[in-house]
Amino acid sequence: MEDKNEAKMKILCLHGFRTSGSFLKKQISKWDPSIFTHFYMDFPDGIHPAGGKSDIEGIFPPPYFEWFQYNKDFTEYTNLEECMTYLCEYITNKGPFDGLLGFSQGATLSALILGYQAQGKILKEHPPMKLFVSISGSKFRDPSICEVAYKDPIKTKSVHFIGEKDWLKLPSEELATAFENPLIIRHPQGHTVPRLDEDAVQKMGNWTSEILLNVVYVDGEHKTMKNDEESKVKENSTCEIKDERNDIVKEKIKAKEVEEIHG
Repeated sequence: MEDKNEAKMKILCLHGFRTSGSFLKKQISKWDPSIFTHFYMDFPDGIHPAGGKSDIEGIFPPPYFEWFQYNKDFTEYTNLEECMTYLCEYITNKGPFDGLLGFSQGATLSALILGYQAQGKILKEHPPMKLFVSISGSKFRDPSICEVAYKDPIKTKSVHFIGEKDWLKLPSEELATAFENPLIIRHPQGHTVPRLDEDAVQKMGNWTSEILLNVVYVDGEHKTMKNDEESKVKENSTCEIKDERNDIVKEKIKAKEVEEIHG
């Protein structure tokens, strides 16, 4: 019997500097569950133990990890090549993956993977990624990296969460310009995975639904449909997705009513 997760689109989720996959999973779990109900989320830990104090000490238990190290100006990087090799092997062995989600260092790294793949530098045998969720991401600043990764607009469908009080607000806006037709969702918070208001939940729901309508699961892989294939299934798929989202909403309302009855 086929594992239900096998038919779901797979997203590789990369955590921020000196945190962990478990911490990012906890943060994303606060979002409305209907957003990623059709996706399987993988939250690995970074390959290096944290080399210093973590900002989440006292908030979330260790261990903490980092993907690579960098200098103060974010122009020089240590262990980046090793990190990229590890992630490419992880994606190849655990995949195929349909998209990437990242926070801070994880988002910056995810965008680099997408840019390099688009230019044929890495993951040449892996299907193109179909989606990217960036939370407080930024570009690398080394010219030798920029000239390759951001040479052309990256065509992967992307959504970028940008915080009004985030110290990476401007770099996050700059990263969004590296993508073709990015969806930008702004929030009033700082450098964090934000809690989503109703408007953001609606935008994310529409965004993921549109992606789902453009793919078909064939031979263990999600493939982007051609226009004629899409038109044949779009109407039925839209109804199914809406029905499932409505069921989730109904369950929430019912649970709330029960809670009110029992005080």
